[in-house]
Amino acid sequence: MLRPWQLQIQLDKKSDKALYLQIADAIINAIQSGNLTAGNALPGSRKLAELLNVNRNTVVEALDVLIAEGWLITIDRKGTFIAALQSKIITAKSEKKAVINKDELKHHLVFDDGLPDSRLAPMNDLARAYREIFNRKSRWQIMGYSNELGDIEFRKAIVQMLNFKRGLNIAADQICITRGSQMAMYLTSHCLFSKGDFVMVENPGYKPAWETFENAGATLLPVNVENDGLSINEVENYLKKYKTIKAIYVTPHHQFPTTVTMSLMKRLKLVALSNQYGFTIIEDDYDNEFHFGQRPILPISSYGNIQNFVYIGTLSKIVAPALRIGYLATSIANIEKVAKHRKIIDVQGDNIMEEAVLNLINEGQIKRHLKKANLIYKSKRDYFEKLCQQHLQDKITYIKPEGGLAFWIVPKSEVDLQAVCENLLQKGIKIMSPEKFSFKTPVSGLRLGYASLTEQQMEEGIIALSKLL
Repeated sequence: MLRPWQLQIQLDKKSDKALYLQIADAIINAIQSGNLTAGNALPGSRKLAELLNVNRNTVVEALDVLIAEGWLITIDRKGTFIAALQSKIITAKSEKKAVINKDELKHHLVFDDGLPDSRLAPMNDLARAYREIFNRKSRWQIMGYSNELGDIEFRKAIVQMLNFKRGLNIAADQICITRGSQMAMYLTSHCLFSKGDFVMVENPGYKPAWETFENAGATLLPVNVENDGLSINEVENYLKKYKTIKAIYVTPHHQFPTTVTMSLMKRLKLVALSNQYGFTIIEDDYDNEFHFGQRPILPISSYGNIQNFVYIGTLSKIVAPALRIGYLATSIANIEKVAKHRKIIDVQGDNIMEEAVLNLINEGQIKRHLKKANLIYKSKRDYFEKLCQQHLQDKITYIKPEGGLAFWIVPKSEVDLQAVCENLLQKGIKIMSPEKFSFKTPVSGLRLGYASLTEQQMEEGIIALSKLL
């Protein structure tokens, strides 16, 4: 039986916010205010569309968002209902005590390093693609061994995407599909480095990559990150001092962890230095797809005069973090080394998963998913900034990121950020310590991922942080 809830949704068709997000936010507000409570049924999508005078597909998109974020649940042949989980949020907000076990208290709210919201992952589409593969008469053909570089059709699809959307100029025999970007990093380092080699890295930067390089025998040379990317002067000084610098590792699009974008002048200079000294530019473009401006900046690896490059990307953040599909693109000479090393640690990739994702690419499902996800993440980013302005304006500095799924905030006054992280953990809020990004000396900054959090979680976390800064 439908609850007699009077729809008070005012849609602004001139607003920059999509109509389906306006509908979703209005329903969330109704839940928070108590107008809708756990177990209440919503009208069907057709009825809602009639009441709001919008296309039914717009309502379906709004309901999909609410279901993905956990506000609603669907029950077969019964309808769509307000989830019981949200009543706990309302209760907590009205200062009524709830029983939480100790394990939940440790990490009931996590500011990660910028992971996507796995609840938005197109799992139904992926499951359908899997079923279709196994229902084929020729399914036996994919159950044997395949090429160590990955399924050829899947590689062609990735190559087409890199060439047409990111400006690269590569062929299918220049790419290797890997189990996530970390494997791509491992293969790259063990094919490029030997004991005694040096590799320049951004500081602050991505420690898992550093550990991989050191595992291959390389010695790290930290390069400080400025407001427009790493310091080119420091790079030049290292090149003059050390003769066995084999590579530099960079995240130029949205630098990890500071989110800054490397300037065009620095990109051009870095390529010129690479060509002059012969070192390889290892470019980790870990979140190219998440960009809210006019368009993503083209990778350094797309520059026509670049001679030595390894371009690393991932599909894990596009579909779901648990989906371990990454790739690396480089010269044919490097790819041959990668193929030989890949056979030692892993005979082949997950060719069934590759074919399933390929189906989603060919059907346009990935494109549609990214379009929807970017609208949601842009809305979350704007809300996160609003919270920072409300509660942290006098305490921190930050640059609103035009892409990626995290903010980098820097306290205006000297603060023991390690102590801040420990105090927050006592409140059940986990935040990444600056030492996880730093080379020896911790930097004064915090990377706060927002994409996987609800608005209520963001608000709780920012308010708690404001009391400690």
